[in-house]
Amino acid sequence: MKGTEHDSFRHTVADIISTVEFNPTGELLATGDKGGRVVVFQREQESKNQPHRRGEYNVYSTFQSHEPEFDYLKSLEIEEKINKIRWLPQQNAAYFLLSTNDKTVKLWKVSERDKRPEGYNLKDEEGRIRDPTTITALRVPVLQPMDLMVEATPRRVFSNAHTYHINSISVNSDYETYMSTDDLRINLWNLEITNRSFNIVDIKPANMEMLTEVITAAEFQPNQCNTFVYSSSKGSIRLCDMRASALCDNHSKLFEEPEDPSNRSFFSEIISSISDVKFSHSGRYLITRDYLTVKVWDLNMESKPLETYQVHDYLRSKLCSLYENDCIFDKFECVWNGSDSVIMTGSYNNFFRMFDRNTKRDVTLEASRENSKPRAILKPRKVCVGGKRRKDEISVDSLDFSKKILHSAWHPSENIIAVAATNNLYIFQDKVN
Repeated sequence: MKGTEHDSFRHTVADIISTVEFNPTGELLATGDKGGRVVVFQREQESKNQPHRRGEYNVYSTFQSHEPEFDYLKSLEIEEKINKIRWLPQQNAAYFLLSTNDKTVKLWKVSERDKRPEGYNLKDEEGRIRDPTTITALRVPVLQPMDLMVEATPRRVFSNAHTYHINSISVNSDYETYMSTDDLRINLWNLEITNRSFNIVDIKPANMEMLTEVITAAEFQPNQCNTFVYSSSKGSIRLCDMRASALCDNHSKLFEEPEDPSNRSFFSEIISSISDVKFSHSGRYLITRDYLTVKVWDLNMESKPLETYQVHDYLRSKLCSLYENDCIFDKFECVWNGSDSVIMTGSYNNFFRMFDRNTKRDVTLEASRENSKPRAILKPRKVCVGGKRRKDEISVDSLDFSKKILHSAWHPSENIIAVAATNNLYIFQDKVN
């Protein structure tokens, strides 16, 4: 794989990338950051004299999606950080995406304009209102060409529906509805209606002291508009069917792996919390990410995962120090490739892992400045656990835990990946001759 890097003049906390998402065709790639900004990249069109430039993404539009707010009733600051971005399928020349911070979801329209109207009757060319007594003839306004402008406009604002922090949004396959999920509830929205949503899951106990788990992520099944899953901090995944009842508190299926008593420790519950859940493109499988592993579940088998992949098992002996520096609470995402045959997820030291489900081979790659020179080839990395360290290996003790790959995305049909390493975005693609 070869790579390019977008160092988005990024040095402050506000510049830390908090979500990455390709649109359904893969022509656009959006990132959100802690400063509430959304940056949209567009893929270069292939030119005959430079065919290898086809995979490159350049900045298409940048806009401020959310601003910091203050909840006066609760005396709480609401961060502007973008938690998730989800694209809607393209219906016309414009693009639409949903972006959310902790409390408010917004629907944005990103469109191009290369013409402007001129020749108004009631306004002059500067836009000032003309004196009606001076208007003696009727003019027909005309559209004049202008430099291409990409505009982002907020079309809908969905607010005041979440008491707790929104952790995920998911667009339904009917393209009319979407759901937003916080720690204890899931709400269903119509994309056209902003002042009303339906609560479809509510796990809040009558007495908050009885609270034992929270919702960590949720996603719609890609082909069936009535089915969705949500994951919990206790390591379970519940599949719900909206045809069964309006409130889906009773799940249809529960996916949970019984814990091995021999592995029980103080950290068992923390590391079993699921940070991400994703349906395969086929809708048949799920992947879930907990602190140390990625698991593949077959929707037809609830008792145990079909496959379990160790992401960084060498950290098992380091859980105590990872607890002390809060890294054990990091929420890593996981993604499928376009054909559901390879899984990608992040780790520390700017490493990310790929698991090939067919060959059972896995590889560790690094997103770093050395690798991001155009057409640089990524070399597999190895972590040495103990004993003698080889020249090309890195010791567990020298891993940098401040450099972590939490957010990544895979192009829907090609081998192009986008990896967010703190405040840099790396785009890697298959080697081209």
